[in-house]
Amino acid sequence: MSEQVIRFTRIFDTCYESVLRYAARRVGKDTAGDIAGETFSVAWRRVEDMPQDDNNVLPWLYGVARHLIANEERRERRSGRLVARLMHLSWSGRAAAGDHGEDVVGTTALETVLGRMSPGDQEILRLIGWEDLSVSQAAVVFNCSPATMAVRARRARQRFLAALKDHGVTITRSDAPTYGSAGEETGYE
Repeated sequence: MSEQVIRFTRIFDTCYESVLRYAARRVGKDTAGDIAGETFSVAWRRVEDMPQDDNNVLPWLYGVARHLIANEERRERRSGRLVARLMHLSWSGRAAAGDHGEDVVGTTALETVLGRMSPGDQEILRLIGWEDLSVSQAAVVFNCSPATMAVRARRARQRFLAALKDHGVTITRSDAPTYGSAGEETGYE
């Protein structure tokens, strides 16, 4: 086997579950396997573009998955618009009763506030807070410098904390999550 195949196999074995969990938190378990599989398919086709430093491979894979998810969401929006147009035609102007199950089920303040934030802020907070990436690793996902990511992350966090406060959630200093890996500058004061 070539070194390239050996390295890719090692990366797949090491990173697949993380990519699968990343995708599942964004698109649900039903679609996560497809996204994870396609992420590694893209990675194989772009193996020359993969970072040489193994510490940056997972963030790079998250970036690939992020783009695939965005493409899937665009496809779903287009499909939804088509279905809406077809529903309008097939119902001849009559309003169709929708499934209001989602309206009945309550969500937590955290999910509500996060859902109201911009997609970019959501992704930054999820990468750093949930995926446990450092600011430098999140910068790889967004293809920007660590300094730029530190500023974006700090602003996203400030907007998030302000939105939580507006939603009636009180944050004390001891409740505030810490971001980044030990010893790394996160850009948060």
